[in-house]
Amino acid sequence: MSVPPLSLHLDGAALAANWRSLAAMSGRAACGAAVKADAYGLGAIEAARRLVDAGCRDFFVATWAEARELAAHVPALSVLHGVREADMAEALESPARPVLNTAHQVARWKEAGGGVCDVMVDTGMNRLGLSIAEATSGLLDGLNIDTLMSHLACADEAVPLNERQRARFAGLAGRTAARRLSLANSCGIALGKGYHFDLTRPGIALYGGVQVPAFDGRIVQVVTPRAEILQRRCVKAGETVGYNATWTAPRDTEVAILNLGYADGYFRGFSGKGAALTDGKRLPVLGRVSMDLTAVQVDAAPELAEGDQVDIEFALPHAAAIAGMSQYELLTGMGSRYARIWNDQHA
Repeated sequence: MSVPPLSLHLDGAALAANWRSLAAMSGRAACGAAVKADAYGLGAIEAARRLVDAGCRDFFVATWAEARELAAHVPALSVLHGVREADMAEALESPARPVLNTAHQVARWKEAGGGVCDVMVDTGMNRLGLSIAEATSGLLDGLNIDTLMSHLACADEAVPLNERQRARFAGLAGRTAARRLSLANSCGIALGKGYHFDLTRPGIALYGGVQVPAFDGRIVQVVTPRAEILQRRCVKAGETVGYNATWTAPRDTEVAILNLGYADGYFRGFSGKGAALTDGKRLPVLGRVSMDLTAVQVDAAPELAEGDQVDIEFALPHAAAIAGMSQYELLTGMGSRYARIWNDQHA
């Protein structure tokens, strides 16, 4: 079987281990999984299968198109964007539950005789969700609500808004017919048991995101890009590499050109900062990352030749720091040209 020239190597054992760590941190609360945006770029069906095997039962996507792909593969699925009028026919037939966000969506679901649903309440993020006043006004009477949820705006920061949101949400306990309450995302889990309620909804941490110190040593890397050397060349002293000639060789330098660029989610922020990895050696990026190509210095790896492959340094906290982007952007920006290859055995 031919080796793909550009691939994402996805550690299924690490994904499962991350979910188990988050489930343990969630205490008595059930631990779900956000698999929207194609499981943050990994591939929703394959990621969900491994999470189900690990014990996860509650899954979350953003849209009905995502639900259509995934519903048959998971025990329970919620659609965070709710139901537009155009979604109603599909939503009424789908096993997935809409997360109702507005009074119009609530009315639409009631009028259609919709079944079990979830409801989002805004507690201070001012994004999606009913107001607390709407949620407690009788608007939800007659709905069959599985989960009442809200979303933390600043869970990765130690700010007073976290406690204000928690307290507002806790004040809704028993005031609707909802069977469960859910507030905490990945970082919300790390805020402690007062934030866990009945169900937690981690996302980025499942896939290797480490945004708070509580995840150090608990959350491990899942995604490693791998690229192929298209050409190896010697750049003479005084010559430059890449667009706008931002790197000049201080001496004769061995350079490899990789089939990787910002069209693949390896963004220009890695220019002069990122690296490839081989046999424990770090091969720094030289000059600007371009759309399809990236240059790395390979003096330390004389054995590398055209057609060989190297891993790309991509531990999310470090990669985000050097690229100047969020861990979310880096993961979800991985392009369609990668072959996604799962490995379920730790080395």
